Amino acid sequence: QVRLVESGGGLVQAGGSLRLSCLVSENIFNFNWVGWYRQAPGKQHELVARINVGGKTDFAEPVKGRFTISRDGAKNTVYLQMDSLKPEDTAEYLCNVVFFSRIFWGQGTQVTVSS
Repeated sequence: QVRLVESGGGLVQAGGSLRLSCLVSENIFNFNWVGWYRQAPGKQHELVARINVGGKTDFAEPVKGRFTISRDGAKNTVYLQMDSLKPEDTAEYLCNVVFFSRIFWGQGTQVTVSS
């Protein structure tokens, strides 16, 4: 069983920054994709950003230019740098890894952006 532990969430004012971390129990280069999703109350689960084993990245349109995804293979950790945060970024952020048809999720970390 792959374990993922997110950290770095919290309360921040609009315009501020946070960096989320996702510690994975296995070599992150074993997975096709590693990414971040978010879910706000009353809204659907949505992709925020992801990175594949070759380094290709995808970002949701609302976060392009503000969020960056990166990884540290030596630490088995994936990061989500979030800048210029907006109240609409408020959500629970979850990390996941994809290995072909298998998907593993972390427990999530709450991000709250005050106006």
